[in-house]
Amino acid sequence: MVQQGQMSGQPVFVLPEGSQRTLGRDAQRMNIAVAYAVAQAIKTTLGPRGMDKMMVSEMGDIVISNDGATILSEMNVEHPAAKMMVEIAKTQDEEVGDGTTTSVVVAGELFKYAAYKALTATKVSTGETACALISREKAAELLEQDVHATVIINGYKTSSKEAVEALQSLSEKVSIKDRKILEEIAAISMGSKGVAMGHANDDLAALVVEAVTKVAEEKDGVFTIDKDFIKIEKKQGGDITQTSIINGVLVDKEVVHPGMPKLVNNAKIALVDTALEIEKTETDARININSPEQMTAFLQQEEKMLKDMVAKVEKSGANVLFCQKGIDDVAQHYLSKAGIMAARRVKKSDMEKMVRATGGRIVTTLDDLSKADLGFAGVVEQRKLGGEQMVFVEQCKVPKAVTLLVRGGSEHVVDEAERAIVDAIGAVSSSITDGKYVYGGGAIEMELSLALKKKATKVGGREQLAMQAYAEALEVIPRTLAESCGLDPIDTIVDLRARHEKGEKTIGVDVLSCKVADMKPLHVIEPEKVKKQALNSASEVVEMILRIDDIIASKGRPQMPGGPGGMGGMGGMGME
Repeated sequence: MVQQGQMSGQPVFVLPEGSQRTLGRDAQRMNIAVAYAVAQAIKTTLGPRGMDKMMVSEMGDIVISNDGATILSEMNVEHPAAKMMVEIAKTQDEEVGDGTTTSVVVAGELFKYAAYKALTATKVSTGETACALISREKAAELLEQDVHATVIINGYKTSSKEAVEALQSLSEKVSIKDRKILEEIAAISMGSKGVAMGHANDDLAALVVEAVTKVAEEKDGVFTIDKDFIKIEKKQGGDITQTSIINGVLVDKEVVHPGMPKLVNNAKIALVDTALEIEKTETDARININSPEQMTAFLQQEEKMLKDMVAKVEKSGANVLFCQKGIDDVAQHYLSKAGIMAARRVKKSDMEKMVRATGGRIVTTLDDLSKADLGFAGVVEQRKLGGEQMVFVEQCKVPKAVTLLVRGGSEHVVDEAERAIVDAIGAVSSSITDGKYVYGGGAIEMELSLALKKKATKVGGREQLAMQAYAEALEVIPRTLAESCGLDPIDTIVDLRARHEKGEKTIGVDVLSCKVADMKPLHVIEPEKVKKQALNSASEVVEMILRIDDIIASKGRPQMPGGPGGMGGMGGMGME
């Protein structure tokens, strides 16, 4: 047992042997160090000049990416604080689809600055302190100088709120009709992915915007976008420039019978969620057959039942059938004779997409199948793609579900292209639903930092130190962008500060030309919602981790080679 305290001179034991406890400043320092290390691991991936990471699993599987969410999900982190940092990226990815690296890097920088203090914090005037004298080079730690964690947390909360309000005031409006602006947002989102550089970037951006605008639905002037209805199908082969959009659904199945048509124009599509076969009953049953005649009658009855099923499909007027369950060989024969194209065991998600694309309805019993339940597509065709047969459902009248067919020269290229497209879909969707965008290249972060520094001078007490730290932490984005393209980060930040103080709000880092420039004519823009979510997520996780002053890790005693009585049983019990 581990001693955790004393009462009346007697030791009190509450935790099992092998447990470890870290208290106070040590716990806070440990959490800050771990969280900062996670942020540093993906920091170099930020921006168009960001580097890639290679993750190799225990099985030897390789993932090459510079997508923050992908890298963190592939990292096998053990420390609880590190897992909380990974959760930021997951939340950012699920909520807005982009900005995962930004959110984690900002959180890491907030942890770093949480440890800094002002070398001089004396009153220089009523309600003000010398927050401008914060030094990053030789700063002592706030926590070591008895600035309580709750003071830092309150300062960060205030800063986060002020930053979001300033962000909203600095944003510009965009609507679903602003096709050019949406394409620029998509292009910037994909810019950090190496596979989406150059002309391919513009082509992919146009495809993404077309896909998102097709599935968008308007109600009372508000747009909603369900990204699940944009199917992304990956196939190796060809070039990334051959990526295309299908105004319908690409079904990764093949036609079930060689005698069926492989091309149907003006397709009337039946969507069926029932098997076209004789299913076994759930209750136990026995059929006694005592003569060949009885066997023949039994088989004929089965065939008649299957023929009746096909007749119901034919009666509805359908010439294409997608079945979510199985289709018997006999039923396949009769469908082929009727000239009906059919595919079986189609995924439920694909069936739901076809409902949205073709306007049909899924029926659960053939008795209810009628002409009104059929969907429509201009062309349904089986084609060979990447060595596999697939069914293309195309030329739908008003498709509310579309497919992006992603091509690439290798598996890694296709996977990274998919990640780039997913990020762009999230960015464009956020821009349409939120209706606002801001200028990128670190311009918006510098402007928010400037606004917070001005606000900090009006806040009394030690809380202003936290606000000042929050403001300087935001500068990590332009600083990292400068480092990634070979610019001197200190000179770049000084230049940016000077120009933003003069009122040049859209000045940022032109990563491609390696200079400080105006982002407005360069069309470097990002969704406001992505930045807002990144600020909120980063602030919340930092506040949560800073509150922790006690880590209790319970672990069982490791079994040593020498058995239970072996020596050294307490070795290696340190925290992960």
